[in-house]
Amino acid sequence: MATFHYFLLLLLISSVAVNHTQAQLTTNFYASSCPNALSTIRTSIRTGIARERRMAASLLRLHFHDCFVQGCDASILLDQSPTITTEKTAPPNDKSARGYQLIDAAKAQLERICPGVVSCADVLAVAAKEASAYVGGPAWDVKLGRRDSTAAFPDVALTDLPFFKADLQTLIDNFGAKGLSPRDMVALSGAHTLE
Repeated sequence: MATFHYFLLLLLISSVAVNHTQAQLTTNFYASSCPNALSTIRTSIRTGIARERRMAASLLRLHFHDCFVQGCDASILLDQSPTITTEKTAPPNDKSARGYQLIDAAKAQLERICPGVVSCADVLAVAAKEASAYVGGPAWDVKLGRRDSTAAFPDVALTDLPFFKADLQTLIDNFGAKGLSPRDMVALSGAHTLE
């Protein structure tokens, strides 16, 4: 369990480290504009994880993959369109990133109570925290106010996300480019074994 706690702490730290484009984030960002935002996300995410416990690890990984590519901006959630080439089918995410439907469900519930207010990037960040807490890991205050990306970066996902067959030095270099140590790398990689 200590490794799990260390992993989640590092996930939180890494999301801050790679999210250099956000400014003025605050824990009470939606206090007046959507006061039930956090409880709505919590209920939705916990319901999904209760149905399939492995979704906790999937949501943590989804958040990590989002933050590792251009910061925590929900670009990983963008679907394919005539103007967007999605990150979802970039090789590091294709058939391995999961949990999109839980984020979509939480966002749909938010749209019913506060249309157009809560960003998908914040939904994903809160979902990762709620996933951790639900399976007995730590919880933390999530700073809110992220803006959603209007572009996806599949080429950056391909070059920046860790490749599952990469050798140790390549992985160390990859994580180091994001300001993370080899120890951080080991802890973050542990998310794949969380159940």
